[in-house]
Amino acid sequence: MANGPTLVEHRLDAEGADPLMLAGVNDRNVQELGRLFGLRVVLRGDHVILSGEIEGVERAVPVVQHMIELARMRAPFDTDDIARFSEGVDALGPSGLVSPSGEIRIALPGSRRVIVPKSDGQRVYVSAIAEHDIVIGIGPAGTGKTYLAVACAVDALYKRRVRRIILARPAVEAGENLGFLPGDLKEKVDPYLRPLYDALEDMMPHDRVRKALEDTTIEIAPLAYMRGRTLSDAFVILDEAQNATRSQMKMFLTRLGPSSRVVITGDKTQIDLPRREDSGLLEVEAILSGIEGISMIYLDEKDVIRHRLVKDIIRAYSKAGEEESKA
Repeated sequence: MANGPTLVEHRLDAEGADPLMLAGVNDRNVQELGRLFGLRVVLRGDHVILSGEIEGVERAVPVVQHMIELARMRAPFDTDDIARFSEGVDALGPSGLVSPSGEIRIALPGSRRVIVPKSDGQRVYVSAIAEHDIVIGIGPAGTGKTYLAVACAVDALYKRRVRRIILARPAVEAGENLGFLPGDLKEKVDPYLRPLYDALEDMMPHDRVRKALEDTTIEIAPLAYMRGRTLSDAFVILDEAQNATRSQMKMFLTRLGPSSRVVITGDKTQIDLPRREDSGLLEVEAILSGIEGISMIYLDEKDVIRHRLVKDIIRAYSKAGEEESKA
């Protein structure tokens, strides 16, 4: 008679860990661990008890240890993060997890949120922003390109490393195609800038965002508004850069003034220009790599921090695109 699977029980010391953060709201983190590894997971006193087949327990142990370390440091994580931890361990073993002591944490005054890069790619991206005058972040939707750049900008403003933040986006249809819409120019282009407002309001109290916009400490504007200006002592972000034309990109990059930093974000798979080859993002990728002071960071589906299905959707579209190009 064939032997059945080997069942084991393993206890992990969780002393000092925030129990609510470790278990998650309504025990969601515990349930996610059970689902991912096929285990029974119980929090009892200062211990996490894993019960099940030995293979699942061995895979789960480094993930749970990582969660305990995060909970001890009060560093937030959720079920999507646990799935990423699992993928990292499956791909690279325990080295696929970065010790919390090496985490980059952005704690913003006036906000209860502590912003922490949640993947290796995101950590590299945030580190590059801290170390380079110009960073170009390229990757698919949901990888945190814009959100993390705005967090770094707000952090720099609070710490008085810059005097102002300038957020720009190309409004592809902001010319004749929007002429029929009611309202002034601001009302016409605001829908294109709304994601930048949303990111700011997620990191700063609403009244502080409003005051900063009124006194132009923070400026959110279409890319075309940058022409003829010198952007000094500022943290400047160009979002959705795949829709900036080559001439617009050159214009933007040559606005950089003293004591300023620039972050350019874009997704090469979502170019809305009439001709793909006119994208300024594609051009800078080709001609600016290797210049000292400019960092080119690539993010991919492993860095997606939205709903876990977004990662599968990106993979499906990528596969479909490859098959279409072969046809």
